Amino acid sequence: MDQQTARTDISRRTFLQGALYLGAFSGLMGFGLVGCSSPASTAAEGWKAGTYQANVTGHNAPFTIQVTFSDSAITAIDTSTNQESLGVGASALEDLADQILQYQTLDVDSVTGATLSSMCLQQGVKDCAEQAGATKDLEKAAGPEDDVESSYDADVCVVGGGGAGLTAAISAAQAGAKVVVIEKCGITGGSTNVSEGALNAVDPERQQKQGIEDSVEKFYETTFEGGHQQGTPELIKYLTDNALDSVHWLESLGVKFKDEVGSATGSLGERSHYPATPSGNTYIRSFEQYIEDHPDQITMLHEMQAKELLVEKGAVSGVKAVHRGNLEVTVNAPAVVIATGGFGANVSYRQEVNTGVWADVKLDDSIGCTNIKPCAQGEGLKLAEAAGAELIGLSDIQLHPCGTPGTGLMEDIRTSGRNRIFVNKSGERFVNEGAERDTLCKAIFAQPDSTYWIVVNKVRYPSETEPDANGATIENMLALGHIVKGETVEDLAKQTQMDPAKLQASIDGYNKTVAGEAEDPFGFQANNTADQQLTEGPWYACQKVPTVHHTMGGIRIDTDTHALDASGSPVKGLFACGECTGGIHGSNRLGGNAIADCITFGRNAGTNAAAFAKA
Repeated sequence: MDQQTARTDISRRTFLQGALYLGAFSGLMGFGLVGCSSPASTAAEGWKAGTYQANVTGHNAPFTIQVTFSDSAITAIDTSTNQESLGVGASALEDLADQILQYQTLDVDSVTGATLSSMCLQQGVKDCAEQAGATKDLEKAAGPEDDVESSYDADVCVVGGGGAGLTAAISAAQAGAKVVVIEKCGITGGSTNVSEGALNAVDPERQQKQGIEDSVEKFYETTFEGGHQQGTPELIKYLTDNALDSVHWLESLGVKFKDEVGSATGSLGERSHYPATPSGNTYIRSFEQYIEDHPDQITMLHEMQAKELLVEKGAVSGVKAVHRGNLEVTVNAPAVVIATGGFGANVSYRQEVNTGVWADVKLDDSIGCTNIKPCAQGEGLKLAEAAGAELIGLSDIQLHPCGTPGTGLMEDIRTSGRNRIFVNKSGERFVNEGAERDTLCKAIFAQPDSTYWIVVNKVRYPSETEPDANGATIENMLALGHIVKGETVEDLAKQTQMDPAKLQASIDGYNKTVAGEAEDPFGFQANNTADQQLTEGPWYACQKVPTVHHTMGGIRIDTDTHALDASGSPVKGLFACGECTGGIHGSNRLGGNAIADCITFGRNAGTNAAAFAKA
C-alpha cells in the first residue's frame, strides 16, 4: 500500500464536524469529492466545464489541487497529492473542500490550527475557479452560517479537545453525564494528533512473547528516577498502576495496537505501545467516532476560546467563552475539566518560567516547538489559577532531540525506535541513543552548531515506498529534500560533508556493541531481539535539532484529578488532566508517558467530574 493510499484511508474520517458546521459531507479526499447540490445555487450558466489544477505550497510540502466544474457547479475537489499532517492540515483540506462543495462558494473561513493549509485550499480553488470563469459567482454565494448558541447547559464542560480532553469527555459520558467540549481550534486532537502515539504500559501479554522482563514496580522506579526524583510519588503510582487499563479502554473504542511493544525515544524501557495505524491521530479518530455515535451525550464546539471560569459560592459553575472572536458563549456546568495542554508554543511564557534544567539555554524563537502553535499556549493554566488553583513545576520544560531545523516539528526519520545512530557533523557518535531526552539534548547542544544527523539504513527502511510508523516514505522524504541518501557509507558521508572514516568507525563501533563484541563507550545497551547490525546500503541521514516538546509543570492535582489550591484543598467543581497538569513527570518526562498520562488521568477526570456533577 503506497503512502497516499494509506493517507487517504486514514484521513477519510479524521475531522469530526462539531456544532460549528452544517450538513452532511460526502466523498473521499483522495479520490475527488462529489458535491451536494446547493439548496439555492447562484452559479450562472456558461462556466467552462472541465478539470483545472493549481499548484500550491502547503505547510509540509507543495502539492496540486484539482477542481472539476460543470457549466454551473463545482462537482469535485481533489487534494490527494498533499503531504499535510493527518488530523491537522489534511483535516482542514477535507473540511473546507466539503464546505465549498456543499455551499458552492468561496466564502469559507480558515480552520484555526491549520491556517496555512486552509489558505492553500482557498487559493487553489480560487485559481481553478478563475480558469473556469466561475470566480464572481462563487464569491457572491453565501457561505455556511455558524450553528452556535449563546448558552449551553451540561453536567460536565471540558475545556480542550485534545487527547486528554476527549478522553475525559467520553469517560464522563460513559458515566452518564451530558458533556460539552469547547476547543479553540477548528481541528480536533491537539498535540496528540501530531504525536507518534507511543503509550507506555506494563503489558505481560505482549512483553513476555518478546522476552521482555518488566513490572509495574520497575515502571514506577523508571518514571520516578527518569524525572530526577521530582515527580509526585502518588501520581506516578496511579499512572503506572493504571496505564494498561488505558490500553484496554482504547481497544474497547476500536483502537488496534501492534502486537509488539517498542521503545519511544527516552522511554528507558521496552513498554511503548504503538497504534497499528500511524500516529496519535489513530486515537483521535476513535474518539471522534464515539462522539459522532453519541450526539445526545457529547456536544463538540470548535473555534471556541475559553475566557473565564464561572465561580458561584466558592465553586466552579461553568465557562465563559468567545466563538470566533465575537459571539459570547456560556456553558453552565457544575463540573469543569481543564485539558488545554501545555505552553510549549508560548515563547514569552516559557522564557519567563525557564529557571530549571534549561536555564542556560535561551528558549526563544531560535528553538522550535513540536506542538501546534495556536494550541500549546497555556491559557488553561491561567484559567485555573484565576479560579484558585495552584501552578507547580513550571520551569520543568522538556526538549526533544527530533526537531526539524527551522520549525522544530517532528518530521521525516524519527529518533524513536531502534537500529539508528546519532552522529555529529563530522560523523562521530557522541551519546547513548537510548538515554533520557534531556541527556540527549544536552549532548546535542555540545556539538558544533547544536545539531546532528540520525543515520539509518535498509534495516530500518527495507522499502523506499512502504510507509513507516508515521505514514511517511523514504521516497517522499527524498523528493522533498528532507533527507540524504547514499548507496555506500562513503557516498553518504560525501553528501552530508562528514568525515567518511569517522562515520564508518561510528557504524563499526555500534555494530560491535550489537554483536556483543564490545561494550559501548556511551553506555548504549543493545537488545538482542530488536537491534541489528547496520551493514548494507542504501543509507539515509536526516538532520535534527533539539525542540521544545513538553511542559511538565502546570495545575496541581491529586490522584482523583481535583485541581488543588496552595493548601492542597480541591477547588470545588474543577478537575484537570493531561499536559496542563504538574507533578506527574518531574523534571524530565519519559518518552511514551505523555499519552499514558493523557488517557489514564483523562479517564479519571471524566469519571470523577461526572460523579461530582451527579452528586
